[in-house]
Amino acid sequence: MTNLQLWQAVLGELELNLTKANFTTWFKNTAISFVDGEKITVGVPNTFTKAWLENKYHQSILKTLQKIVGGHIKEVIYRVEAVKPQTQKMDVPSITAQAAPEKPTISAEVPSNRFGLNPKYTFPSFIVGKNNELAHAAAQAVAKNPGKSTYNPLFIYGGVGLGKTHLLQGIGHAILGADPNKKILYTTSEKFTNDYIQAIRSRTTERFKQTYRSPDLLLIDDVQFMAAKDGTQQEFFHTFNDLHQADKQIVMTSDRPPKAIPALEQRLVSRFEWGMIADISQPDYETRNAILKAKCVEKGLSLDQKIIDHIAIIIQNNIRELEGALNKIIAYEQFQHTPPTLELVKRILASHVVAGRKSATPKQLINTVAEFYDLKLDDLLGQSREKRLAFPRQIVMYLMRKELESSYPAIGQELGGRDHTTAMHAFDKITHEVETSDRLKQEIEQIKQRLYN
Repeated sequence: MTNLQLWQAVLGELELNLTKANFTTWFKNTAISFVDGEKITVGVPNTFTKAWLENKYHQSILKTLQKIVGGHIKEVIYRVEAVKPQTQKMDVPSITAQAAPEKPTISAEVPSNRFGLNPKYTFPSFIVGKNNELAHAAAQAVAKNPGKSTYNPLFIYGGVGLGKTHLLQGIGHAILGADPNKKILYTTSEKFTNDYIQAIRSRTTERFKQTYRSPDLLLIDDVQFMAAKDGTQQEFFHTFNDLHQADKQIVMTSDRPPKAIPALEQRLVSRFEWGMIADISQPDYETRNAILKAKCVEKGLSLDQKIIDHIAIIIQNNIRELEGALNKIIAYEQFQHTPPTLELVKRILASHVVAGRKSATPKQLINTVAEFYDLKLDDLLGQSREKRLAFPRQIVMYLMRKELESSYPAIGQELGGRDHTTAMHAFDKITHEVETSDRLKQEIEQIKQRLYN
């Protein structure tokens, strides 16, 4: 087992509990550089990352390493160095005591091409289910006729790890396949912001404008992070207008629809809604099963159907977590030289069992809803009947009844001493709207995902 394979297994575990921005910021260009008995040295790119990992993520890294290698690791240190590809074999005795038979390996991060596209994220590798068929169809329509007003812009929204980036980059690969001369730019809103700030500091704004306003296809991930950044929003507004007027295609992703992004300028909201808006929800059981089978083929892993069924049942949140579970099984098989059985997989994945309703408290639920809608807790619990407050308050009442099985009087008491009939009305109203509004259903699923994770 190489250091690279071990570190990839660790990163697979850590990624499940971090936002994409945090994971990319703090774990990019890190690697295990040396193993000395019970001590592991992790190479990091700079002193800032070193200090952050030591103070913020050290315990998570250590516990994850101990879980994977069976508790043999006692110490982890961090050292600033240029990270190089790792091939050194692990020196931990329990792992290297005997030569392991050839097993499927946990692949390293696949490098991007010159347009920033990951070769893995193509349409053929995307599993289509009821949860994403509209978004998939819209993405294919864009790939066939980029720049057409009906699908320009295309705005795809959904929770973490559901395949938004996969579809986004799939469009880029399909357009390049049809015309290799097309100019494509894939980026994130965070990078757009950082590039804009750097352009102002270095007085190279014209070069910045040329970079972002010249592509035939602009793919931009996680536009919700533009919220409350006035300069970034103004610059993106002009970038959007230039591209759209030139019939250049724009595709964006977000964790919520445009109107639900707090502190986003209204002029951007209206432009994001000009074209097609498509959501991706949590995959159903059949889709999760199909995804697992495809991932097994991709990783060269042979699993009994009963094992695949078990994983599909206990992991319901997102595709990234499904892949993380498979990585954990592969890592265990490599380290312990034991073929996976159903009972073994149940033990390995015990921590992935879906959280039950009783795992959350009313206070946690109220805080989660307040954070989701970017509201102050006092305002949410107050007496104001403004729509921006009343509707999230009704969502709280609905979820307290639906998820926590609280009584109506108890719900009213938690929400500032309101009458139980108010809670009953809120529950009936939201129940009806969930049945008729895919957008509201998606928002509630995202709130539940944040609450239980």
